[in-house]
Amino acid sequence: MRNWFSRRKVDAVTTHLTEPYVNAYMRANIWHVAGRDADLLIDTGMGICALAPEIPTPRGKPLIVVATHIHLDHVGSLHEFAYRAGPACSAAEFARMSDGATYAHMFRAMADAVSELPKPGWSAADYAIRPAPLNRTLSEGDVVDLGKRQFKVLHLPGHSPDSIALFDEADGTLFSGDAVYDDTLIDDLPDSDRAAYRHTMQRLLDLPIRIGHGGHGPSFSRDRMREIAANYLKDTADL
Repeated sequence: MRNWFSRRKVDAVTTHLTEPYVNAYMRANIWHVAGRDADLLIDTGMGICALAPEIPTPRGKPLIVVATHIHLDHVGSLHEFAYRAGPACSAAEFARMSDGATYAHMFRAMADAVSELPKPGWSAADYAIRPAPLNRTLSEGDVVDLGKRQFKVLHLPGHSPDSIALFDEADGTLFSGDAVYDDTLIDDLPDSDRAAYRHTMQRLLDLPIRIGHGGHGPSFSRDRMREIAANYLKDTADL
């Protein structure tokens, strides 16, 4: 088949990857950022096909891989990488990758899980996520340092209790995972919390981003993020 991953250069140091044959509900964004001293990979897709060979990090240069939360579409290939970081509040679950934490069972039950098979005989019913214990846990205020570029960790719960984002305060770039993105927001999963999501949206109204790269959908401006946040607050005002 054709390459399982699509690839698009966003700017001089940022590459966007995704899995075009995965059901749109589960099709997440993967972001690769080149830094001076280390590269950064944000989220790892479904794990249906190997992701590591798609990430061209120079030999000997560290690659820091950050999972923004533990849902299946963001952690499927996490086990392929040597240095793994993720939310402190769900750290123990990364060593188990249970269905209860990842929702992998939802994908196994999909009749239209993929539009094209990754290999002959592949079946969504056999889908599983390999455990990927974290090397580093991330909490509010922690910093991921690439050398001359630092990303501050923001804990932004609501979609999930462990949702984090990475914010480069110097240039205004936000990698937001599923805390906010320019598509239909999901707040009705068993571990979602709409009241917490409202607090997150209130916080995002004042966050001085230049551009946001979410876990799904297209990238967005500060004005668009404020619009998304304001609309969510309006739609959930009766909570």
